[in-house]
Amino acid sequence: MLKHTAKNHNSILNPTDRLIREDERRILTSISRSQAWVLEQKGLFPKRIRLGSRSVAWRLSEVLKWIETREGVQS
Repeated sequence: MLKHTAKNHNSILNPTDRLIREDERRILTSISRSQAWVLEQKGLFPKRIRLGSRSVAWRLSEVLKWIETREGVQS
């Protein structure tokens, strides 16, 4: 059963703060898994969140912010 906490409530009210997995991250950013890892190691891409031993995700809000900054660089 899902506990009602402020954190759960905020993610429902703010859908851009949900977690996205690799497939969605790749579609949104158009960069490969390895390129995202390199950028992340350099501090140029949002940090992944470990969900398990073989599972990671990113906050959608952080990825969208990264995309906005990239659009400013490319223009």
